[in-house]
Amino acid sequence: MLRKIVCIALPGMAHFEFGTLCEVFGVDRSDMGGPSFEFHVVAAQPGLVPMKHGLGLLVTEELSQAADADLIAIPAYLWTGFDERVLQTIRDAAARGAWVLSVCSGAFYLAEAGILDGRRATTHWMYTERLAERYPAIDVDPDVLFVDEGRIVTGAGTAAGIDAALHIVRKELGAAATNVIARRMVVPPQRDGGQAQYIDSPVPECQSDSFAEVIEWMLQHLQQDLPIDQLARRALMSTRTFARRFRAETGTTPAAWLNRQRVIRAQHLLEESDLGLEQIAQRTGFGSAAVMRHHFVKVLQTSPHAYRRTFGGRATGSAAGEPELQTA
Repeated sequence: MLRKIVCIALPGMAHFEFGTLCEVFGVDRSDMGGPSFEFHVVAAQPGLVPMKHGLGLLVTEELSQAADADLIAIPAYLWTGFDERVLQTIRDAAARGAWVLSVCSGAFYLAEAGILDGRRATTHWMYTERLAERYPAIDVDPDVLFVDEGRIVTGAGTAAGIDAALHIVRKELGAAATNVIARRMVVPPQRDGGQAQYIDSPVPECQSDSFAEVIEWMLQHLQQDLPIDQLARRALMSTRTFARRFRAETGTTPAAWLNRQRVIRAQHLLEESDLGLEQIAQRTGFGSAAVMRHHFVKVLQTSPHAYRRTFGGRATGSAAGEPELQTA
């Protein structure tokens, strides 16, 4: 169970990446039905840890807090060398099977500790070549938002740290807990695509209230057929303009976004209800269990039945009146 989280403060630490870890793991959301973690910020040398832009963070707890942590997190930082005490803490956590998470350039600490050798990993796209050159034993993937390699998770740049952190929450606590955190943070529970979409691709700011409203309307009507021309009319745009603006805002097409949101809704129903697969497919807009299975395998590399068997807590499969669907 994911209970104790330890974030290691490093000299030259980046504010935003550190803040995302605090926001995901350091806020008590039990009043909304979400999780509450035991969250600690520690340092190899407690005291004032210098951050970027001349700021500092007063840290009072020592690395010893990480000895029994369920997850240790390494935020982005400016390269100032490696502290052997931190490296050993990372090695010890990986050896005992704890989650280890890095955000952006924090991946270099995991690489230096040796726990990424022979594994896939990622970091900010600006640093992937440097990571691959310095640590040739690592299979560096420059195109993804995060990589999960057996409880060692490396996130790409900046906001991808949120994706990586929420991924761990989903793996440990399920979709419902993840959705509570994401809704509170006003971020999607899980984004599609990879960081390649952000390379030299300026994203225009959304100025249209109607566009934001149609996104919310889509979420409320996932069970319906939602052709793009209907969505464009609701947003008071032409179909072409709507498609272009939608990709700029979300990084994907309206159809792909809808399918991903339908998968997320189906995950929640598979975890929290005893509805049959055909019923869930109807309620989420897939239309049939076969179509839902296709998208599950494509997005999650598993079938709805296998997902329910892993995360569901109630009657499943044929016991709920549906035939078992085998994984691909």
